[in-house]
Amino acid sequence: MSEDCLFCKIINKEIPADIVYEDDKVLAFRDINPQAPIHTLIIPHRHINNLNEANADDQELLGYMVLVAAQIAKDNGVDESGYRLVMNCNEQGGQTVFHIHIHILGGRQLTHLG
Repeated sequence: MSEDCLFCKIINKEIPADIVYEDDKVLAFRDINPQAPIHTLIIPHRHINNLNEANADDQELLGYMVLVAAQIAKDNGVDESGYRLVMNCNEQGGQTVFHIHIHILGGRQLTHLG
């Protein structure tokens, strides 16, 4: 955990969030600035700044995050119509919170990146 990380504070329940799923590995919550009708973030409990800092020891966790994303898409009824998973890395990649996370976007036609 990082003391000044927004997502670590959400995990520690220091900052409220609209949590849709949590287990011992990950937490998922609705984005406060949604870019689609379904816009959920999945974050690992373990703090990893960005994808560049992930290593072979993290591959199970990263795969698990993708499977949780697929289940959340199904729970929200967008598994058949389609959804997008996005991971941003560093500033030019669009990362604004430096705690690795996956965006799940769905519920409308997604025609552009971002």
